[in-house]
Amino acid sequence: MDIKSKRIAVLSPVAWRTPPRQYGAWETVASNITEGLVARGWDVTLFATADSITDARLHAIIEKGYEEHPGLDPKVVEILHISELMERAGEFDLIHNSYDFIPLTFSRLIKPPMLTTIHGFSSPKILSVYRKYNDNNHYVSISDSDRDSELDYLATVYNGIDLSNLTVGEKRGDKLVFLGRIHPDKGTHLAVEVAKKTGMELLIAGIVQDEDYFNELVKPHLNDSTIQFVGPVGPVERDALFKEAYTVLHLNELPERFGLVMAEAMGAGVPVIAMDNGSCKEVVAHEKTGFLVESADDAVVRVGHIDTIDPADCRKHVEENFSIECMVKGYEEVYEKIFEIES
Repeated sequence: MDIKSKRIAVLSPVAWRTPPRQYGAWETVASNITEGLVARGWDVTLFATADSITDARLHAIIEKGYEEHPGLDPKVVEILHISELMERAGEFDLIHNSYDFIPLTFSRLIKPPMLTTIHGFSSPKILSVYRKYNDNNHYVSISDSDRDSELDYLATVYNGIDLSNLTVGEKRGDKLVFLGRIHPDKGTHLAVEVAKKTGMELLIAGIVQDEDYFNELVKPHLNDSTIQFVGPVGPVERDALFKEAYTVLHLNELPERFGLVMAEAMGAGVPVIAMDNGSCKEVVAHEKTGFLVESADDAVVRVGHIDTIDPADCRKHVEENFSIECMVKGYEEVYEKIFEIES
């Protein structure tokens, strides 16, 4: 069976453009899946915002992402976008859903099978939807750590990143870097604590997702020299940021689902110090591409060991495990299983 002759629809979120200009993890992964499939000869249609950039066919009814257009109602936009694909479902042999649980509610009403990449459970409350449609859907997890015991999974397929946007610097930077959502879950305040205890400069980059948290635990420590907030960064700015990094701090307080930032940092040759929580042990190779820690104080100690990590090992680890090519090959194997099951 030549499965590459099958018609694939990739459903991306519409909070941001696909790929996003700056922040947008799910849109990033949907884009990398789409472009990776097209590069390997698949017939792919991407359902995303109209300003999205892709080598696949693009179908859109939403001009811009609702996070970039405050006048839009997110729930209305979501339903219009998702239902557009479902009404055209008969044009495809497989729907690859990268848009969480809402599309599952259409799955018993359409003909083609649906594969859902579960990027994480935003709340335990949504598990009831995944469990209801477990018997007629196909699920993939993005890490072994982020699974629900009541769901059936075809595989774990790690997220793949675009390594062409990441370059290894000629020499190691001299700053601590935090990159990600400014939110208690991501431990931005712990990065501040490590910076103060080590006496090193800290660059904080990302979107502020929790204003109260930012104002109370991060903003009071900002200044023009030792601890700076540079805001959201796109691919070009991110690569420049990594050039300044001695290490990237990823001190997440809740279990990490995957952690694109960790893979991106290592792809640029930057070691990662991550809390041993959730998927971090699957992404960071302890004592080879960074360190897994139990606390901010443990991270302070490990900052002193960063020189033992070879940037080339970081890059190689990502090339072998978290490239777009690795991810797409994983999904091709999943597609083949689905077509066999459905035949």
